[in-house]
Amino acid sequence: MLLNYTQTGSGPHVILMHGLFGSLDNLNIVAKALAEHFTVTNVDLRNHGLSFHHEVMDYPTMASDVIALMDHLQIEKAHLVGHSMGGKVAMQVAMIDQRRVERLAILDIAPVAYHSRHDSIIAGLQAVEDALTHAKIQSRSEADKIMAQYIEELGVRQFLLKSLAKNEHSKLAWRFNLASICKNYSKVTANINATHSCLCDTLFIKGNNSDYILPEHKDAITQSFSNAKAKVIHGAGHWLHAEKPQSVNRSIIDFLQL
Repeated sequence: MLLNYTQTGSGPHVILMHGLFGSLDNLNIVAKALAEHFTVTNVDLRNHGLSFHHEVMDYPTMASDVIALMDHLQIEKAHLVGHSMGGKVAMQVAMIDQRRVERLAILDIAPVAYHSRHDSIIAGLQAVEDALTHAKIQSRSEADKIMAQYIEELGVRQFLLKSLAKNEHSKLAWRFNLASICKNYSKVTANINATHSCLCDTLFIKGNNSDYILPEHKDAITQSFSNAKAKVIHGAGHWLHAEKPQSVNRSIIDFLQL
């Protein structure tokens, strides 16, 4: 099974990978900027977007999906750009076979295990799922009212609702595989399988207002990615590419063109 993807631009290959509960649409603003210089393959990771659903979901498996797509598209080597969970997938690809990776640009995630931080989001998503199952709601606005009981931030709800769409039966449904994500959530928050120190040139781009990359993560980063450096985007949080797109896109392009 191959991942769903879009491909734009021309030049050296770049592969983009989104975060948890997202889809390739979330990185379109990055893809558009990069396509002026690169051939950009923007993917839906397994259990997300229009890609296949599967009960197995861990970083080695998701990285293997990306490598399989590269093989299918005859991409021998590519730059990898990933946000959050997608950043960990990108790091795992490099750990599995760094010969396939030119450079890594990692958006606001570190090679460490994280505590659960999506409990309220998952509760809100499950509440909407239950309402959909019992035909109690028929629109995104109704779903938003349910989610607002669990998720205060409007921007987070709007991000999640992008994945609520009509299925092949013309019924509203989550595009992501909520059941599998919940089952495998501990594997999503876990660290990558870091077996050695990867020598790929790597840029970690942190949102200044985000707590996903902290000073105490520096040792873990340098142990796993010895050629790593950091860039801080001021005035941005975890969704830095949406909040400060020009700064993030410029940082990525400058790094990949070094």
